[in-house]
Amino acid sequence: MKKRNLKKLLILNMPYIIVGLAATNLGEALRLASGSNASEKLQSLILDGCFAKAFTNPMPSLHPLDVIVGAAVGAGLRLAVYLKGKNAKKYRHNQEYGSARWGTHEDIEPFIDPVFENNVILSQTERLTMNSRPANPKYARNKNTLVVGGSGSGKTRFFIKPNILQMNSSVIVTDPKGYLWVGQ
Repeated sequence: MKKRNLKKLLILNMPYIIVGLAATNLGEALRLASGSNASEKLQSLILDGCFAKAFTNPMPSLHPLDVIVGAAVGAGLRLAVYLKGKNAKKYRHNQEYGSARWGTHEDIEPFIDPVFENNVILSQTERLTMNSRPANPKYARNKNTLVVGGSGSGKTRFFIKPNILQMNSSVIVTDPKGYLWVGQ
C-alpha cells in the first residue's frame, strides 16, 4: 500500500522534479556570471554567454548552490499550480453560462395566499400575498410595485385595472397623461 502511494506521489510530482533538475543549469549560469550586483550579473548572463556555457552539458549541475536554485524553481512551480488549483473551488465549472433557470410554480407557491382575493395579481399564474405577516417570515415581501413598460405594452390593461378592480387595498396610480380614469 505504501509503495503504491509513493509511486503515485512520484508520478504526480515528476514534472516539478524535471523542471527543478533543468533549473540547476540556470543556477550554474547564475554562479558562472561575473559581477558583484544583480545588474552586472544580468549583463554578464546575456553578453558573456553564461547560458550557453551552463546548458552545454544537459545533465543537471550538482553544485549545492545550483541544487538550491533548482529546488526553489521546482517548488515555486508546484506552489503556483497548487494555488491555481485551490482557487478553482470558487468557480462553478461548466455552469458559468446557462446555469440560470426560469422559475416554476413551486418556486412562487410559498408567496401566494390561498384566498385569491388576498393577492396582488402579477401575471395570469403568479400572485403575491397581501398579508404582511405570513406564517413563515422568510416569505414576507415588500408590497410596493413599480410597473414600467413602453406604450401599448399592456401596463394598464393587464396589471393596473385587474388589481384596482379587486378592491382589496389602497392603490396609488400615477398617470401623467391622464388617460387612465376610473369613473363612477
